Amino acid sequence: MAGFTAGEWQKIRDTLNADPQRYGLPRRVYGSVILASANIRKLGAKSKRDAHTWRFLADVFSHFDLLAVQEVLEDMEGLRHLEELMGDDFGMVVSDTTGSFPNEGGLAERLAFIFNWTIVNRKEMVTDVTFDRSKVLQVIAEEGDAIQEAVEHAKKNKAYLKKLKSYERKLEKAKIQGKRLPDKPKLPIKMPAFLTFIRTPFAVMFEIHGHPGAIRYTFMAVNAHLFYGNFIDDRRQEFNALMSWIMGRVQECDENRPLNILLMGDLNLDFDNPMNDHKRIKKLIDDLNKKGGKEVNVYFPFLSPHPQRSGQQLMCSDGRPLQTNARMTETFDQIGFFSHDERLKSLKNADAGVAGRGPDFGVFDFVNLFSEALHGKPFEKLAKAQQQALIERFEHKVSDHMPLWFRIPLPDVEDGIATSH
Repeated sequence: MAGFTAGEWQKIRDTLNADPQRYGLPRRVYGSVILASANIRKLGAKSKRDAHTWRFLADVFSHFDLLAVQEVLEDMEGLRHLEELMGDDFGMVVSDTTGSFPNEGGLAERLAFIFNWTIVNRKEMVTDVTFDRSKVLQVIAEEGDAIQEAVEHAKKNKAYLKKLKSYERKLEKAKIQGKRLPDKPKLPIKMPAFLTFIRTPFAVMFEIHGHPGAIRYTFMAVNAHLFYGNFIDDRRQEFNALMSWIMGRVQECDENRPLNILLMGDLNLDFDNPMNDHKRIKKLIDDLNKKGGKEVNVYFPFLSPHPQRSGQQLMCSDGRPLQTNARMTETFDQIGFFSHDERLKSLKNADAGVAGRGPDFGVFDFVNLFSEALHGKPFEKLAKAQQQALIERFEHKVSDHMPLWFRIPLPDVEDGIATSH
């Protein structure tokens, strides 16, 4: 379905400009830095989105100082265009494609960071997050029988076998004709244990500088787009595996070699039953904090409601955590801190929105922006058919996820002195 017309985009811009904070767009506050994450659906060729959409995305993203982007495709033309529109203050670093094996087809994706040079420096380290061969072999040794049983069961799936034969014919034909390779069908296997990520998370070391003389924030930013799939167990296995890797990496460092890790991305946490899911995930985070002891603090702000905004219109008035998907049913996207630094360890939800410099967090709610600009009412007040029709107009042209952000104070001299003692 077609996106929005030029006239509709003008209404959207006018509505947003009249009250940006109503829709969760953070304002620029001197002395603070804004960290953000956004899954931009199939961000590829420039021609796939019109000029109005690119301008909208660039204007929104220019509010963020460090942005993790998921679902960047092989063709980086659109991403480069987006960075160019954001202005000379912004740079980026991008992973290679992940999610499929080279020359076998499939939808491979890149993970990207866009950052504001005036506030954020990129350091030397760039890496993938992987489970090495010894770890994988250990899992196979411990779970080999169960894994083999699951594989054999999946291989007998008649629908899969039919799709595989069709794929092999199409693949050979595409290679002969020099056309795009078809997507390889996924083996419908319910894995009993974690082996490796469906898309390798991407990590880059960054440094946030503040006032002269301040000790800077330094952290490894991990950009992840975890497994969605048909099986909840697979999704939880990937999340738990990433938590294990991050905690292990942070804990092997000490006060002489401190490491802070900032996790940003689409973690595909199942959150459609907020009360039950929140208890389960909160217990996992509580257990990680116990494991970290006094040295490491683990903090996921989006697992709980915003204390200042939860009672306001458009901000989950029933007390749920802020939703991040366009259908407003899930909190797939997350930002998480794993901190040695006392300044980062002190961040907590109770303080969110109290001081202008942060901490604070939110979701840029472009779904309600579009609904109010074009229909004159919030998304939840639309009829089901209207909701579906609106989603179909923007989920491919803009995205099916909304950006989320976290504001922290820039390091200042007082912070630096306190930290150095």
